[in-house]
Amino acid sequence: MKKTRILRCLVLLLALALTACPTTNPKKDKKAARRAELPADEQLSEVDCQAFIGRLRKAVKAHDLQTVATMMTPDFAYVLGATPAEDRQGPGVFQYWDENGLWVELDRILSERFVSKDGYMVAPPPFADPAAEYTGYRAGIRRENGSWKFVYFVNG
Repeated sequence: MKKTRILRCLVLLLALALTACPTTNPKKDKKAARRAELPADEQLSEVDCQAFIGRLRKAVKAHDLQTVATMMTPDFAYVLGATPAEDRQGPGVFQYWDENGLWVELDRILSERFVSKDGYMVAPPPFADPAAEYTGYRAGIRRENGSWKFVYFVNG
């Protein structure tokens, strides 16, 4: 009788100990659940986008014109005119950046976090917030034909 009672107590304590302690990290589970909510192609594009931004930052920091050029759209916008017809796009962007000392500013803007705005990923984040009325330099990238492209770096 006494042995049975001790055995029952041990089983009860063992059951209590095993059920009382969580076996996984709840923060890790939340992160995995949030990630699982995104479709597989969006998860890939998120990683793809971050990889593109990382390569762009590295190329700009090194002033690697060839790499930056391959990452840009052919109609890359670098000056906003008073009208769309007066915008400066395409060839001449690197000369413009050199003449106006904009490589440092471009590096600074690209070091900011990118956020979504009207089909683009833009930096800095205040540009995406209408309440901020941001008018400084900003950069924009977007997916074109399945790959990310650097679309604009403008002021105003």
